[in-house]
Amino acid sequence: MNRVVRAATIGALVLSPVALSACSAGQIAQTATQDRDIRGGQADLGDIHLRTATTAYPQTGSYTEGGDARLLVAIANSGDADDELTEISGEGFESVEIVDPTATEEAPTGFVVPAGQNVYVGEGGPTVTLVGLTEELTPAQSLEVTFTFRDAGEVTLPVLVGTPALDLPRGEGFDFGEGEE
Repeated sequence: MNRVVRAATIGALVLSPVALSACSAGQIAQTATQDRDIRGGQADLGDIHLRTATTAYPQTGSYTEGGDARLLVAIANSGDADDELTEISGEGFESVEIVDPTATEEAPTGFVVPAGQNVYVGEGGPTVTLVGLTEELTPAQSLEVTFTFRDAGEVTLPVLVGTPALDLPRGEGFDFGEGEE
């Protein structure tokens, strides 16, 4: 092989990765800064982090006006001190009912989020029910819900109406070839 051809081939092989990697240098992908809200609302409030804020899937396919919806949310406390959720409020419901299995009072208005731990509301931890919905809600609609913490303050986030966790059964399929011979 000719020296010139060999040198050009080696040069092309050595420089091609550098040239190709420089194609996107200095550019920011549009999706790099987007926060996807696929599974529910989320917010950060100092050391308190709320994730996947949804309601449980309505078993009848929608929540009726005047009905109740069970809240599901994961609350993480990354701080060194306990904080307390003191209030949950919003405009799409009349009141909130909290049942905390660790509470000493009969009708608690909130619950503690221990330092360095997670609280899974509606899934093994306290249960929160949004009582007296002011309108009919179907999956993927949302309610604006405000969470107030003793130390971290308050934050409002969209709480999505849950979708089914499993594929729902379908009826019989239509046979397009029926009657053909």
